[in-house]
Amino acid sequence: MGDIIGDYRAFALQQHHRLLARGIDIRAYTLSHMAFRVPEWDQYVHARTLLERHANASAENVWNGRPISMILLATPLEVLDGMSVPLIELIPPVHQRVYKMGLEHLGVVVGDEVEAFSRQHRAALTGQQFQSADNEPYYVLFEDFTHVKFYRRSLYDVVVLQHGATFDGFVHVDDWVPQRLVTATGPNPLPR
Repeated sequence: MGDIIGDYRAFALQQHHRLLARGIDIRAYTLSHMAFRVPEWDQYVHARTLLERHANASAENVWNGRPISMILLATPLEVLDGMSVPLIELIPPVHQRVYKMGLEHLGVVVGDEVEAFSRQHRAALTGQQFQSADNEPYYVLFEDFTHVKFYRRSLYDVVVLQHGATFDGFVHVDDWVPQRLVTATGPNPLPR
């Protein structure tokens, strides 16, 4: 797996130490997933193929105008002295702002205490995302544009709840064509 997504153990350890410095210890929680971003559509398809060789199943759906894959690993990634990551969220080219390519965020399941957690750690948190009624993670954004996100439910559970996914086999979005992004300053990339 490290050959595909990079040093995931070092990434988890780095994010853990950064959180400890901000007064948040994630060892009491379970890990939901790691997100891996790629800058080009062809790289997304290639990474998806490689990751699925290490998976039992996947669920791909369209979010913000582009497919995103949730890949359920056959063997969870072991990180942080016994914590495990069961799922990789593979994200294709960006949709709205600057993101870190490669390992981009670590998902932590706080559970039903997520609002109390957010109040307790308000000073350390950067914000909250409103992805859907069932998925509104709080997050910490670091200087290198990586994140740690704190969820009520695991990404696996959210995908099952919202999309009815069964994680039975490998599911891909059919007939999706990469689209040209247009921003307030013009098409992206700008014509030469």
